[in-house]
Amino acid sequence: MATRALILLEGHRSVGLLYIKAAQRLGLHPIILAADPAQYDYLAAGSLEAIRVDTDDLDALIRECSQLRATYDIAGITGFSGLDESIYATVGKLCRHFDLPGPNPTSIEQCCDKFTQRQLLAAAGVPMPAYRLAADATEVESSATEIGLPVIVKPAVGSGSCGVRLCRNADELAEHTAFLLSGGPTCGSSPRILIEEFAQGPQCSADTMGNEVIAVGAADFDCPPHFVVRGSIFPALLTDREHKRIADVSLSCLRALDLAWGPANIEFRWTERGPVVIEVNPRLPGWTTPRLIQLAYGIDPIAEHLKLVIGEEWDLRRKHSQTAAARFLVPDRDGILDWIDGDSRAAAIPGVAEVKLYVEPKTPIIRKGDFRDTIGHIIAASPSRAETEAILQRAVDLISWSITPFPTLGEQKQSAAPHLPAPGQVTPVNG
Repeated sequence: MATRALILLEGHRSVGLLYIKAAQRLGLHPIILAADPAQYDYLAAGSLEAIRVDTDDLDALIRECSQLRATYDIAGITGFSGLDESIYATVGKLCRHFDLPGPNPTSIEQCCDKFTQRQLLAAAGVPMPAYRLAADATEVESSATEIGLPVIVKPAVGSGSCGVRLCRNADELAEHTAFLLSGGPTCGSSPRILIEEFAQGPQCSADTMGNEVIAVGAADFDCPPHFVVRGSIFPALLTDREHKRIADVSLSCLRALDLAWGPANIEFRWTERGPVVIEVNPRLPGWTTPRLIQLAYGIDPIAEHLKLVIGEEWDLRRKHSQTAAARFLVPDRDGILDWIDGDSRAAAIPGVAEVKLYVEPKTPIIRKGDFRDTIGHIIAASPSRAETEAILQRAVDLISWSITPFPTLGEQKQSAAPHLPAPGQVTPVNG
C-alpha cells in the first residue's frame, strides 16, 4: 500500500516546521517542494524529504507532483506560507489540477491585490478607511489631498507591512512615494500605490477557518511612522457586543471575497465608528499566531487546516480558555550584534511557553521598518490576562543584547587612511 503523503510548498520559515510536525502526527509523510531547500535548516536536521523545484513555475510543480503520485498516495497539497498569499493561489491551482480539496485560486489572487480587495469589500458594504489607487507621484499627492493627511501609503501588493508607512505631511509623502516608485520594498513590491485614510484606534484581528471565527486577538505596533509589531495577545479584551461585531464583519469579508474554504485572517482597527477592516489575508498567519491560538483556546489551527486539506473532518471546538501573549524583541539601532543572551533564563520562568531568537552574534542589524526588524520573540500563557502580562514582562527583562553601530562616514574615511608607522617602528613587508 502506497504511503500517504502531504505535499507542502515552501513559504514562511516560522511555521514550516509546525506544518511538518502536524502532518506527521496525522500519519502523513511530508514532502517539501522548495526553490532552495538548504535555507530551511530543519529539513536536513530532521532527515525530511525535500525536492528542489521552482515554486513560481506552475508547470514544473505539476510535473513534480505527477512524478510523486507514481510512488505515493498524495493525500493533499498545501503551503506553509505565513506571509506570502501567492503561495496559496498556486496551491489552489495544483489542487484543482489533481482534484484535491483546496482554496479557490481566483479568490486568493483577487484578495492578494489590495485595491481589488478594497473594491470587493466596498461593494459588500464592509466598513473600511477611505482609499485611492495611484500610479505616480502626482496621483499620490492628489489622492492624499482628497483623503486628508495623515494617510497610510503602501504597495498595492505585498505583506508583512513591507513598504507601509504613515505619511504625516507633504515631505514624508513625497519621500515615501519616491521610495516605493523606485522599487524600495522587497516584499511583493508593486509600482501601484494604495493611499488610505489613517484609521486610528486599537488593532485587533480575527482568525477564521471555513466560515467560522475561531479566535480574536489584539496587537500593538511601534516605530512610527513605520508599523513594527511589538506584541500580540489572545483573546482580545472586548465586550461580548464588540466581539460579535468583529465576528459579523469578518464573515461579511469572507462572503465578499469568496473565502469560505480554509483559513483567513482579518485585521481591524477599532475606531470611533467601530471596527474598520484594514486588510484581509487569505491564509493562516505565521509567526506566533498559531501557537497563541492553541495556548489560548486549545485549537491547533495548523492541524485542523491539514485535516481540511486531506478531506477529513476538523474540530474547531475550544478545549480551554487561557490568555496567551507574545512579545517581539526589536532593536533600537542599526549595527553589528555583539551578543544576545538571557533566553535560557527567560525560558525557565513558569508560564513561558517559548523563547526564540532569530539572530546570532555578529549578525548585521539593518532595520527596514517592518516585520524583518524583529530579532526574537517570547510567548507566555496563564489563566488570567494580568498574570500572563506579568510573566511576559519578567521574561522580556531577562533578555539583553549589545549592538555596535556601523561606523559613520567620517570614521570610515579615517580607518581607510594609510597607517604611518610611529618613529622607530618597523613596518613588516610581505614578500
